[in-house]
Amino acid sequence: MRIFDPHIHMTSRTTDDYEAMYAAGVRAVVEPAFWLGQPRTSPESFYDYFDALLGWEPYRAAQFGVQHFCTIALNPKEANDPRCRPVLDELDRYLAKDRVVAVGEIGYDSMTPEEDEALARQLQLAVDHGLPALVHTPHRDKAAGTRRTLDVVRESGIAPELVVLDHLNELTVGMVLDSGCWAGFSIYPRTKMSEDRMVEILKEHGTARVLVNSAADWGRSDPLKTRRTADAMLAAGFDDDTVDQVMWRNPVAFYGQSGRLDLDEPKPDDASTFRGNSVRRGGE
Repeated sequence: MRIFDPHIHMTSRTTDDYEAMYAAGVRAVVEPAFWLGQPRTSPESFYDYFDALLGWEPYRAAQFGVQHFCTIALNPKEANDPRCRPVLDELDRYLAKDRVVAVGEIGYDSMTPEEDEALARQLQLAVDHGLPALVHTPHRDKAAGTRRTLDVVRESGIAPELVVLDHLNELTVGMVLDSGCWAGFSIYPRTKMSEDRMVEILKEHGTARVLVNSAADWGRSDPLKTRRTADAMLAAGFDDDTVDQVMWRNPVAFYGQSGRLDLDEPKPDDASTFRGNSVRRGGE
């Protein structure tokens, strides 16, 4: 089984996670730029973070046989902080990088005017760079937030097939698929979406334009939820080809619109370093 996790924050995870993910079939990931939990206090801290997503983390993933790509953006939560908003003026130079396969995470947290502006500006950047957009739907008042997001997407002029709305549930999947956008689902241990609920959604709405991710980060989350969902699909009667569509071909189709996916499996090299650093600790 091959798995492409289209939304996972590996900066927050350990090398043990990479090893377990590879053993479970994960061969590629997309890591969206997001809020780190601790508020940033200057734009420069974003640039160091973006550089790590483009340099250190792809190197680290490759040591475990995983291809790593990223999305770049000012996230919705920190779009409200005036100390962080200058990041919007610097995104062009990062969105031109080879391993950036979308603009994201953008969208809504609290649905403020500042978030409205940041979402509209970053959707325009996606249009300007010919990139897909990964859009975060709010955790509170999700149905209203999703409707508002779809309105802004329509107003932006971006092609709906270039947009995925993530963190969806049973209340929002229908309106998103009806819009022509992609529908993203984050499978979590206790919140958002479970693998069994995901199976029921796939039975009702089909497997076209659906992305299933773990969204694993620094909180209570599980980087193997993609594999657990695949196993739940098989147990529910989906065949191997349908599982492959959801877990591999769909994310390849969506992010492949960037023209930047190179899915050749990396060759782990224990002797290689990144700027003098490696994942080794001590001698054998």
